[in-house]
Amino acid sequence: MKKVLCLALVLLCAAVVLAQQSNSNPVSDSVRSMIDRQAKNMTAAAEEMPADKYSYKPTPQQMSFAELVEHIAKGNQFYCSKLTTQAPPAMTVSEKDSKEKLVTAMKDSFTYCDTALKGVKDSQLGEEVSLFGGHKGPKAAALLGLTNGWADHYGMASMYLRLNGLLPPTAKKTETASKE
Repeated sequence: MKKVLCLALVLLCAAVVLAQQSNSNPVSDSVRSMIDRQAKNMTAAAEEMPADKYSYKPTPQQMSFAELVEHIAKGNQFYCSKLTTQAPPAMTVSEKDSKEKLVTAMKDSFTYCDTALKGVKDSQLGEEVSLFGGHKGPKAAALLGLTNGWADHYGMASMYLRLNGLLPPTAKKTETASKE
C-alpha cells in the first residue's frame, strides 16, 4: 500500500512539474496568440479605406489616416525591436507615401513582430530596454505597449472608417453573422 501511495505521489508531482513547464510563458504566449488577428484586422482596415481618404482627419488636431498607418508600422517595429536582439529591417515610409506603400509597410511590420515574438520568453520580460524618449523600462513594458497600441490604433482606424461611411472589418463580421 505504501509503495502504491508513494508511486501515486511521485506521478502527481511529475504531472504538476510537466503542467508548469508546458505553460511557462503565459504572457508572451498570449501576445503571440493575438498577433495574427490584430494583423488581419488592422491590415483589412487599412485596405478598406480608399486611397483618396488617406489624408482624412476627423479634426485638425488628429492624425490623418495615412499618419495612423505609418504610426502603426513604426510602432510595431519599435516595440518588437525591444523584444529581440535582431535589428529591425529598414523602414522608409512616410504619411505622404501611397496607400499601397503604407499598407505594405504595416504588413511588413507585423511580419517582423511575428518573428520577434517567437523568441520571447516570460523569463526575459524583466530585462531593461530603452523605450520612448530614452526612458528605461522592462521588456514587459514594450510588450504591453505593443498590445495596447494594437487596441488603440484599431479603434482609431475603425472610427475613421465609420466617419467615412465604411464599416471596420470586425463590424462586417458581426453584420454578416446577424443576417444569417
